[in-house]
Amino acid sequence: MRMHRVGKTLAALVVAGGLLGTAGYVAVGSAAGNSLFGYGCGAAEERLGEVLAGESVLEVPPDGSKSAESYQECDDDDRFVVAGRSYAYDGSRQSALRHYRDRASAQGWQAVAGDCFSKPVGDTTGYLTVGGPDAGTLQVEIIADRDGSRWCE
Repeated sequence: MRMHRVGKTLAALVVAGGLLGTAGYVAVGSAAGNSLFGYGCGAAEERLGEVLAGESVLEVPPDGSKSAESYQECDDDDRFVVAGRSYAYDGSRQSALRHYRDRASAQGWQAVAGDCFSKPVGDTTGYLTVGGPDAGTLQVEIIADRDGSRWCE
């Protein structure tokens, strides 16, 4: 009699564990879970990325730039969006900063820090940063999210 009760209890625990495991997968690891619980990048972030990538400040590189590579990304964990360009660059950092400072201010970007500018983009604030040149590469990107993060401070 005792064996029978233990067998039923063990079977119930196995079934409960399987149900919890399945629920955990749906909540965290599946497309259905992502849409139910809002994890990861979605259509809104894709649209924001397109808006950022379309900013004209990214279109004209500084003198001395070659072979641009464009990129657009979204971080699934924090849902921040980045769009930018990376250039082979043989000029100075000061020259690159001067170029982007002039272009950015002419297009409504406000200086926040030495190499970072902000502007309303879409329905949030975008932050334009200039990185490098490091090992002959200049990187210019705009980052934004819908949480009101301050990326330059």
